[in-house]
Amino acid sequence: MAVGYSLRRKMHHTTRVKERTAIDRITISGLTATGYHGVFPEERRDGQDFVVDVHLGLVLDTESDDLSATVNYADVAAEVVTVITGKAFHLIETVAGRIADRCLSFDGVAEVSVTVHKPQAPVQYEFTDLSVTIHRSRS
Repeated sequence: MAVGYSLRRKMHHTTRVKERTAIDRITISGLTATGYHGVFPEERRDGQDFVVDVHLGLVLDTESDDLSATVNYADVAAEVVTVITGKAFHLIETVAGRIADRCLSFDGVAEVSVTVHKPQAPVQYEFTDLSVTIHRSRS
């Protein structure tokens, strides 16, 4: 009797996970790397720190405890750093878009929010942060 109960319970649980449609989140905050983005020659020559926050929207498998059943956030972080340290762009809006594209390329990611902070932006006024946030989803 206990075996039948376990099998029924497991089958019900598996069905419940597959039927979920709510979006869960994986968040990476404060990922920092040096990039050469900006419109001024000194920004493109000297570089500066860029700080990125990424929120991935996906349905998470909270039961299998199997890395292959989710998005490996170390891989996501590596892609973010590749964009920050790679080809120089004039605008952080473009940097955010490239990061969003890379995040959406991961299986299971349905939507993403990306914030690119440029804390050392060459603005003549005192500020604590300057950032751009974009939201993208699969079509």
